[in-house]
Amino acid sequence: MERSRPVLAVLTAALLAVPGITALSSAARAADADLAKNGGFESGLDNWSCTANSGTAVKSPVHGGSSALQATPAGNDYAQCAQTVTVKPNSQYSLAGYVRGSYVYLGASGTGTTDVSTWTQSAPDWQRLTTSFTTGPSTAKVTIYTHGWYATGAYYADDISLTGPAVDPGQPPTAPTGLAVGTVTSSSVALSWSAVTGATSYAIYRGGVKVQTASGTSATVSGLSAATAYSFQVTAVNDAGESAKSTAVTATTSTGSGPTTGLPTHALIGYLHASFANGSGYTRLADVPDSWDVIDLAFGEPTSATSGDIRFNRCPVTECPNVESDADFKAAVKAKQAAGKKVLISIGGANGQVQLTTTAARDTFVSSVSNIIDTYGLDGLDIDFEGHSLSLDASDTNFKSPTTPVVVNLIAALKTLKARYGAKFVLSMAPETFFVQMGYQFYGTGKFGGQDPRCGAYLPVIYALRDDLTLLHVQDYNSGPIMGLDNQYHTMGGADFHIAMTDMLLTGFPVAGDTNNVFPALRPDQIAIGMPASVNAGNGYVAPAEVTKTLDCLTKKVSCGSYATHGSWPSLRGLMTWSINWDRYANGEFQRTFDGYFG
Repeated sequence: MERSRPVLAVLTAALLAVPGITALSSAARAADADLAKNGGFESGLDNWSCTANSGTAVKSPVHGGSSALQATPAGNDYAQCAQTVTVKPNSQYSLAGYVRGSYVYLGASGTGTTDVSTWTQSAPDWQRLTTSFTTGPSTAKVTIYTHGWYATGAYYADDISLTGPAVDPGQPPTAPTGLAVGTVTSSSVALSWSAVTGATSYAIYRGGVKVQTASGTSATVSGLSAATAYSFQVTAVNDAGESAKSTAVTATTSTGSGPTTGLPTHALIGYLHASFANGSGYTRLADVPDSWDVIDLAFGEPTSATSGDIRFNRCPVTECPNVESDADFKAAVKAKQAAGKKVLISIGGANGQVQLTTTAARDTFVSSVSNIIDTYGLDGLDIDFEGHSLSLDASDTNFKSPTTPVVVNLIAALKTLKARYGAKFVLSMAPETFFVQMGYQFYGTGKFGGQDPRCGAYLPVIYALRDDLTLLHVQDYNSGPIMGLDNQYHTMGGADFHIAMTDMLLTGFPVAGDTNNVFPALRPDQIAIGMPASVNAGNGYVAPAEVTKTLDCLTKKVSCGSYATHGSWPSLRGLMTWSINWDRYANGEFQRTFDGYFG
């Protein structure tokens, strides 16, 4: 879309047509510049500060470029996003920007004369707002801002400019020196460096990617994975720009202290068709090969979507002629446990929609799942909610403090079960990529309301249970293309997809593009990679050679292809597959690949 000519350009053209003032006008306008930094939000929220973490950069809707600001008033906060700009005294400035939403304001404060603002009551599509002001005789800084109004919903802003006389910013600072590593934990690294003359702030880089800023000469980078090596650099920033990066330092986080669940260092996890038969055939629990360390019994399903009443009905003889008796099944559970294996009940699946819409459903879920665990003497629980089980309310925009009942009630139920059974209780989750990694681009309906409310809907559950979660094995199959941390789309069918998707979990990522709202990295011992066991098991099958490339890249940082990971994780827990039955049908190819790699 072509933008209209700036008012400034039109005025300049008119003045040039008047004899006698051509030279004066040209000289006056030549000094004018757009002083707003990152006014198109192409670099996220760099240079902008939003109250109560209310703002984020989004990819849609946008007025120009590829990003725009989205901010949501809440409670007594009307979501002001602002930046402070260096200006000249006794000078005239023009402020302009495009907005969308209801009761959206654009203004400037600290002008030294009369502060100004302009607003629109309703802008269903992009609307340009403009205002102007003159600075006072001693004014050197002005704050420009945009905000919404109380309880009016999200607003958008883009292409904000402040045009007027520029102040010579001088030179960017020199690169910081003396960067040193301080206290290191399993999830954080403390850094310090020498002050740089003329610097107003500092930017911290991890693996070449800017992760945070600091006003002083120290910072702690958190959300890191345990037992992982990281590289850090720092730059100095002032009005003239950013310095070169400092010399890099490296630090390796300490070993994590996750739950004591008795899993091997590297585990093979698989789903066993225990309540149904299909083309792969029924496999008795006692006949599951010893290579499988975690066996997820598929599936416990609800009596109705919203009841919370979960039942585990073993496959009937009419469907599974070779099914074992209940007594033999329970004996097989004990035998697997005696051999060091974990047997879990998996809740959900493609046909088992579970929506804990009420506290009554939550309590029924806890009691009914406990009954299954106790009846069969199981080691824990796997959450395999798919379809429409998890969906976010339009007003639920922060994964760190969810408000949607189905999410809040699930978190409460899982915490209750974990507390009931103690530290050795195995809790795993098997979400689809749509519910996890898709959250890098989109979260819920989006603050304007046009997205699928299921986008990223697992993130608040994973985040709330991050200290109790034993295993997260996202289903890297039956998936559409997903954007990775390199801002490129990755597609199923090769090692690249698994590398990019897993790197996101082990590195952490901004949710919906908001660099101030980062989903933190999980420990590598919590992560297994979900793959189909064979071409019959699901879309996204990869051959053994691609499985090996995936593991080489993530544990050794070799054979990575075009995707550059943000670390290497030798303590990555392992692999998950759908399913044990389909792997037996394929002559144990997946199992043999795992055994051949990890021994």
